[in-house]
Amino acid sequence: MNKGTAIVGFIMSFMAGVFLMWGVDRKAGPDIQAESAASPNGGVADQSAASVPVSAKDPQKGKADAPVTIVEISDFQCPFCSRVGPTMKQIEDTYKDQVRIVFKHNPLPFHNRARPAAEAANTVFGLGGSAAFFKFHDLAFANQQNLTDENFEAWAAQSGVDKAKFKEAYSAKKFAAKVDEDLALAQKVGANGTPAFRINGVSVSGAQPFDKFKEVIDQQLADAKKLVAGGTRPSDVYVTLTNKNQTAQPEQAKAPEKKEAKEEEDDKSVWRVPVASDDPVRGAKDALVSIVIYSDFQCPFCKRVEDTLKQVADTYANDVRFIWKDNPLPFHNRAKPAAIFARYAYSKKGDKGFWETHDALFASQPKLEDDDLKAIADKVGIDWSGAKAAIDQNKFAERLDASVEQANDFQARGTPHFFINGVRLSGAQPFEKFKSVIDEQLAKAKAAVGRGVARNKIYDEVTKEGKEPPPPEKKDVPAPDASDPVKGGVTAKVVVQIFSDYQCPFCKRVEETLKTLEQSYGNKVRFVWKDMPLPFHKDAPLAAEAAQEAYSQKGNSGYWKFHDKLFEAQPDIQRPALEKIAQELGLDMDKFKSALDSGRHKAKIEASTKVGNAAGINGTPGFVINGYFLSGAQPEAAFKKLINRALKEAESK
Repeated sequence: MNKGTAIVGFIMSFMAGVFLMWGVDRKAGPDIQAESAASPNGGVADQSAASVPVSAKDPQKGKADAPVTIVEISDFQCPFCSRVGPTMKQIEDTYKDQVRIVFKHNPLPFHNRARPAAEAANTVFGLGGSAAFFKFHDLAFANQQNLTDENFEAWAAQSGVDKAKFKEAYSAKKFAAKVDEDLALAQKVGANGTPAFRINGVSVSGAQPFDKFKEVIDQQLADAKKLVAGGTRPSDVYVTLTNKNQTAQPEQAKAPEKKEAKEEEDDKSVWRVPVASDDPVRGAKDALVSIVIYSDFQCPFCKRVEDTLKQVADTYANDVRFIWKDNPLPFHNRAKPAAIFARYAYSKKGDKGFWETHDALFASQPKLEDDDLKAIADKVGIDWSGAKAAIDQNKFAERLDASVEQANDFQARGTPHFFINGVRLSGAQPFEKFKSVIDEQLAKAKAAVGRGVARNKIYDEVTKEGKEPPPPEKKDVPAPDASDPVKGGVTAKVVVQIFSDYQCPFCKRVEETLKTLEQSYGNKVRFVWKDMPLPFHKDAPLAAEAAQEAYSQKGNSGYWKFHDKLFEAQPDIQRPALEKIAQELGLDMDKFKSALDSGRHKAKIEASTKVGNAAGINGTPGFVINGYFLSGAQPEAAFKKLINRALKEAESK
């Protein structure tokens, strides 16, 4: 074989391999995270026919044929966009390949560094693809107060993009046009504020909690499943559902604008946030401006704002005081131990001991393990053995729960969150933002002093007409009957009806909380199970029927044992697993199999689901506590708040 023939043969073999691999990739479905820098989103389907178009020009995470696409319309300088980041991560972890996230830019005109940040991010995307973009995205949101060109270059390099090429392309605005395209789209679909989301075309506005996203995503998953079952190709689901949903809600385009206006109005409202006698206070007791802080010792944004708060203290001296409220977020595993540690310091050394510990905890962050806390204890003069015992025994649980409940009541869901003489300020804002609110409140306070109000009564005076949290949501559901499995106090006046699904991961997650509540309240509370298998959980209905057969054969005891084993087995709850559990619990297998084969308990399951749907409960888990409604796998404090309220009402009758 001569040299020319060999070269031609090599080229032909190489091309054949390329086409073979292209064919394999196409069959498997394009994975957006596996792309080349030369073609950032190579293989991504063009879905420009959708009312919210998506194409290879957009940074994306997830599979292009995922049944649910979340288009995130965002601004790198917006604190609410930063706050929703952990929620988006929770969505990714929860839904994995079922959800795709697409990013579009909407730098708001009053954020002076938002547009440069958007252009820089899109330059990183143009040079390095989606993986590089989202690395840059995370760095930008983590350093939101420092959106400088110098940092853009550094973050581009950290994201894997050549620094010189980035600088050249960014300076030449090579990829800036895409930002203008996104701005035009945001205006077209009515996304006038940030963050805004379109979930298969369904609008979700603002930094909403996970449960809000879950509600929409779960419904869209169910709709997508129906489409595919009816013959729609997975790659066409996004266009089909987005156009359908956009048509079904023609007024949605104007809704976000109204919501943003409402949020702006709320930001100027005064809230009547109570200050307790055992809230740690820093500053003069008769200060004219009180800043209530809901914070978390493990939160990086809470740490970042500490320098700003120090600047506030230095600037306003005796005119400003700070009141600490704990809000340890559930996904920060060391936040609660740190909060207990600080509370222990307060119990031993008062305000001075608390704030010394507070400063040391933030200085140590992110190092907040027991050894780190011990070092802090030695530094501030706190007995470590006592502090460790308090942590291990969850000593201040009720106090912390009350603080978290209060944060939820006042919609201070993220951290840090501030109320300045009752006026809300959210996030790690710059000093100028604090100064603007403080100066306005200080002027009002001085005017009140001029009218004869004592300085130490100013906070009560300026918040006395303030807004209070709305009452808990209520649901009208009938009382349970004898066919419903129960545990706890048979004659208890407080009844918790649990609308749940054995295939739902959130239903499994909340089980430990429910068991803790059982132990805490004993016979004061009755827990009642109500089946609500969701339509997209194909194994849930039969699992519910199997548990009902266990109830039929062995009563409440047998039911709850079967219930526990079902959640232990999740996600493997298909027929073989159900029969295995039945055998382990000593059920009559002939009766068990007959019940499943005949659908003997199907009507019961459907009736229970109907009750929940009629009350407007569409997702799981959902809880109705003497009429009060709680949605999702909420923390223990959220349950206790409603149970205690129901107990108090029951006792007063």
